[in-house]
Amino acid sequence: MVVRCDEWPPASGGTASEVGQHHRGSSPPHSRLRLIAGLGNPGETYAETRHNIGFRVIDHIAESCRCFWEYSSADLVCGRGRLGDVTVLLAKPLAFMNNSGPPLLRLTHAYGIHCREMVVIYDDIDLAYGRVKIQEKGGSGGHRGLGSIIAAFETQKFIRLRLGIGRPASKADVVDYVLSNFRPEEANRLDAFLGIAKDAVETILNQGTMTGMNVFNKRGVNAV
Repeated sequence: MVVRCDEWPPASGGTASEVGQHHRGSSPPHSRLRLIAGLGNPGETYAETRHNIGFRVIDHIAESCRCFWEYSSADLVCGRGRLGDVTVLLAKPLAFMNNSGPPLLRLTHAYGIHCREMVVIYDDIDLAYGRVKIQEKGGSGGHRGLGSIIAAFETQKFIRLRLGIGRPASKADVVDYVLSNFRPEEANRLDAFLGIAKDAVETILNQGTMTGMNVFNKRGVNAV
């Protein structure tokens, strides 16, 4: 049985791993596993690019919370750790950006995670470098990784953490821009940027999305 996230919880049926332990109208308790997914492209060619900042945040969180990487396949790597009081499953879909959705959908089914217990981290050219923005729902904004997730889960209702990478001078250069490395002045501030992103995720999980929005969405361009 495949459970559509916008029909959660199902009226009846489904295995325990598919439907989890939710009660209708309740908020996810801290005892439940939460999924933190960063988007990017696999391979050394893309590792340092702007488009892969979602992967880099996951790696930063994994290192800080001593994550145990417990599963790897051709299209996904994931591991478990803790952020504050919350146990998290960190994931990087490896099927290239445009196909990020199906591996994450499979993962939520395997672990009984509702899509509203998922935080998706990705690059955003509509935000200046260093800015972060938390949203609880919305369209893809042209981001193909996010679009793949929306298509796979058949809903726009999941938390996302948008990380500003800025825009190129010319619209024609967008693809080359997102697949290029950060400029030296940006790279010098990248560790601070990753730290802010990690703090934003931890705030979402431990204090709620609205608190996260109030704290992080108001930060200026010079946040890092």
